[in-house]
Amino acid sequence: TSLSSLRSLITLKLCGGDEKRVDSRTIYVGHRPCPDTEAFIPSKFCDNRIVSSKYTVWNFLPKNLFEQFRRIANFYFLIIFLVQVIVDTPTSPVTSGLPLFFVITVTAIKQGYEDCLRHKADNEVNKYLVTVLEDGRSVKKESEKIKVGDVVEVVEDETFPCDLILLQSSREDGTCFVTTASLDGESNHKTHYTVPDTEKDLQALTATIECEQPQPDLYKFVGRMHIYKPEQEPAVRSLGPENLLLKGATLKNTKKIYGVAVYTGMETKMALNYQGKSQKRSAVEKSINAFLLVYLCILISKAVVCTTLKYVWQSKEGQDEPWYNQKTQKEKDTNMYLKMFTDFLSFMVLFNFIIPVSMYVTVEMQKFLGSFFITWDKDFFDPEIQEGALVNTSDLNEELGQVEYVFTDKTGTLTQNNMEFIECCIDGFQYKHRDTWSEVDGFTVTDGPEKEELFLRALCLCHTVQVKEAGSEEVLTDQVDGIDEMRPQLEEERGFIASSPDEIALVKGAMKYGFTFLGLESKSMKIKNRENNIEEYKLLHVLNFDPVRRRMSVIVQTKSGETLLFCKGADSSIFPRVKPEEVDRIRMHVERNATEGYRTLCVAFKQLSAEEYAVADTGLREARLALQDREEKLIAVYNQVETGMSLIGATAVEDRLQEEAAETMEALQGAGMKVWVLTGDKMETAKSTCYACRLFQRGTELLELTLRTLEDERLKLSFLSCRSWSTANQDYGFIIDGATLSIVMNPQHEVDASQYKSLFLQICQNCTAVLCCRMAPLQKAQIVKMVKTSKGSPITLSIGDGANDVSMILEAHVGIGIKGKEGRQAVRNSDYAIPKLKHLKKLLLAHGHLYYVRIAHLVQYFFYKNLCFILPQFLYQFFCGYSQQPLYDAAYLTMYNICFTSMPILAYSLLEQHISIEILLDNATLYREIANNAMLRWRPFLYWTLLGIFQGLLFFFGVRFLFSNPALQDNGQVFGNWSYGTIVFTVLVFTVTLKLALDTRHWTWINHFVIWGSLAFYVFFSFFWGGIIWPFLKQQRLYFVFANMLSSVSAWLVIIILIILSLLPEILLVVLRKPRGPHSRQVYLSLPFPFWILPFYHIHPILCYSP
Repeated sequence: TSLSSLRSLITLKLCGGDEKRVDSRTIYVGHRPCPDTEAFIPSKFCDNRIVSSKYTVWNFLPKNLFEQFRRIANFYFLIIFLVQVIVDTPTSPVTSGLPLFFVITVTAIKQGYEDCLRHKADNEVNKYLVTVLEDGRSVKKESEKIKVGDVVEVVEDETFPCDLILLQSSREDGTCFVTTASLDGESNHKTHYTVPDTEKDLQALTATIECEQPQPDLYKFVGRMHIYKPEQEPAVRSLGPENLLLKGATLKNTKKIYGVAVYTGMETKMALNYQGKSQKRSAVEKSINAFLLVYLCILISKAVVCTTLKYVWQSKEGQDEPWYNQKTQKEKDTNMYLKMFTDFLSFMVLFNFIIPVSMYVTVEMQKFLGSFFITWDKDFFDPEIQEGALVNTSDLNEELGQVEYVFTDKTGTLTQNNMEFIECCIDGFQYKHRDTWSEVDGFTVTDGPEKEELFLRALCLCHTVQVKEAGSEEVLTDQVDGIDEMRPQLEEERGFIASSPDEIALVKGAMKYGFTFLGLESKSMKIKNRENNIEEYKLLHVLNFDPVRRRMSVIVQTKSGETLLFCKGADSSIFPRVKPEEVDRIRMHVERNATEGYRTLCVAFKQLSAEEYAVADTGLREARLALQDREEKLIAVYNQVETGMSLIGATAVEDRLQEEAAETMEALQGAGMKVWVLTGDKMETAKSTCYACRLFQRGTELLELTLRTLEDERLKLSFLSCRSWSTANQDYGFIIDGATLSIVMNPQHEVDASQYKSLFLQICQNCTAVLCCRMAPLQKAQIVKMVKTSKGSPITLSIGDGANDVSMILEAHVGIGIKGKEGRQAVRNSDYAIPKLKHLKKLLLAHGHLYYVRIAHLVQYFFYKNLCFILPQFLYQFFCGYSQQPLYDAAYLTMYNICFTSMPILAYSLLEQHISIEILLDNATLYREIANNAMLRWRPFLYWTLLGIFQGLLFFFGVRFLFSNPALQDNGQVFGNWSYGTIVFTVLVFTVTLKLALDTRHWTWINHFVIWGSLAFYVFFSFFWGGIIWPFLKQQRLYFVFANMLSSVSAWLVIIILIILSLLPEILLVVLRKPRGPHSRQVYLSLPFPFWILPFYHIHPILCYSP
């Protein structure tokens, strides 16, 4: 009960409260009024235009600027720029305005280009020509001009222009086939049905449709159709999802259909589902924000110190107003506190470059360009599906290197989802192919061939498989979600179309024993029996499968008039609904097959009397006509019919392990990740798969917490006993099922909720692997959220291949979709998609590791080089009377982050491989060394900050020592303040660039080009900027300063000595710090400098690595 209430609550939340809408809309088919309508007033609905773009030509500039300046960093630099414009500051507004303009412009161009593509896509859809029936004629119209009530014609392989109710099909049985790959990613052929009793001549059809208001659930539709005929009572027909053709879906294997538009434009289900996924933020972003706050505090502290010392210094006699610099009357009349405030702002402007505005652009470019390396990786290419990896979100690249918990689906993820019928059990007898029958387990009671044939008929009839006829030259395939399995054409053999591989496996399993399903035509199912006789059954009702019921049924009628119900489903769903004495014969086989790793289904049947069928038929029809609570009413009727059944037997289907599944799981555990398997399968099957994948080892002790007659008090005792076990020195595996989990997460008493959750989490965190079986999709997300929000906020990753995995993929920090056989919905909702599970190993251990190291180095390096840049400017104030005199020229202030130092770190952050990919893949333990955001913790940050302070002090006082010699040129002239700043800036640029060169372990021609090219560009620019008289400059401070500086041998000597002294500590550190272990030197020498400091903080045991 708690699970169902939780499910309904979450469904309400996900659908945005659409369940509360009880109002409906009335649609007149073909805009024709009904006979009993006194006044025909057509309702107004939205047109069929689709708008997915964010901007127009008129609102792009204000809207985009508003969105960009909502970012704190951009808003901060805008304030600084405005202060420079308004207040008399020591630096030109260009120094802040140009970098900000560059950042805003690049981002605006990127977003504008993306929106242009959206406009182009919208126009292609809206201007597409479609055929509409008007007054008996076929008229071509643009798609955007379709109105609700129009009758639309769609031909094969065309996309439906809006949501349509199917009125007529070219197929004789009144069906059509549809693929919905663009909606939910599932490329299997779905069958849709025309509304019964509609006129063949649609021009003569007079009808109204009453249906629910638009809502985003793709699989839900409730409505009814009133068909009016002359001198007859209106006929009422129920409408459901099987009658609704969704916009974006494609017509297949059907020449032509006609449908009436019910939802158009932005009210179609596709448009209502068009919404971005919730923004996921990486741990690196959070670290950047924390570091920014620290540097903002440093900036404010510097401004406060300088402002205070300025007024302390000016309080001395003669300092405030010397004889050579008398104050004007306006200056004397200025309020002192206002003057102090403007001075504070001036110092803020002078030192604001300590906050690196260009870092955001560099990080964005690094993430965007870096994601291509995953897409281009040839190891991720799968020849079977002719596809490679896919990146849907580049913002989380570095998060791949920080994963602590992996949540994986079983079927299609750990296994291939390639089903093969292995054996079946009928009335206690085990049947395998090639054996007629074999007696096992001591059961000798059997009803002979009658029960065998009944079982095989059930397999042939209880499904939703479609037969695909092949032409004379067509190769037959079995198609499951768009994956075609080639097979030789045998006599009378057909291809099958199904939404699930299980169904095809069972139908083909029946073929092995002589019963062949021939297809469904006009509600008539045909099968061929062992005697090659054709049996025909009238399909009366299909009781659809759903994850809650975990079963499906069909009601058919034989030629002799008998009404039969066949049901198949999970044992936990079937056993309570059959006669208890029949269960024992089958249970042993089911449990043994599950232990062997097979997927099991139980099959039951029931003969319905005329009265029983009449009650069921009436209940089903009434429930299907209901506009409100239709699903609940249908399930109530299903449960009423599916009782008192007779158990016939069970099936066993094998789902083989994915290629290299065991090796991948072993590597992930070796990397320190905890793997949880979340599956809807039964416990024994899932447990067997976990052993095969080496998640559970032979020595692993399993703790099982499953629900049979478990109540809250017993659950509490189980938890307490488990808690004491989990502290012992022993590897444990934990198993829990969905029913028990619902009690843990939603106990009867809210007081116990937090206690149960904390105990459950404590047990799981002390186990090497956790298996959660019989899980509903929303429970999977619940588990992920619980771990994600636990103490320490561990980084979680979810991987799955089906629609039932989407909830946990969206919930986790990183979502991985596998391009499997259960459609592409998981792929479309994931952050990254890979063809096979085995590719996860390289994605995390190699790409994830490298991405994290690269971006961590990028962030720390940006803060370090800006601290080196601004610290000499701060120190200079102590020697210029706190006059806010800039140390560097405005051109240097502007171009330092944009041109001189940006490209080398960008190249490093894209190409660096501090450890080779082969070593990373061979030694999974290396992944642990960067775990828990190791390179962006406070201690490494402190190291980089101290390094920046040391080098900034060295730059300033080293050059000041040079200037203690009054004669620095051959002609006896002395250098001025701009020469002083230029020498400091030259040492700065060369030092921070060479520091990056020393950190680089993987050199490419690109690294050489940008590092040495940046230094060459700085020298060229300095000569060029100072060698020409620029007419647009009022003051040319650097005229011939750089050339004059380099004419001094003393300046050359100081520049070289200061660069060497700045880099010397790190060079000495690597020389003196000897690695331990016979093979550790190779790994040790491959680490960038920041790693070498980590052993001193006891967070980098990689130096002890010895394979």
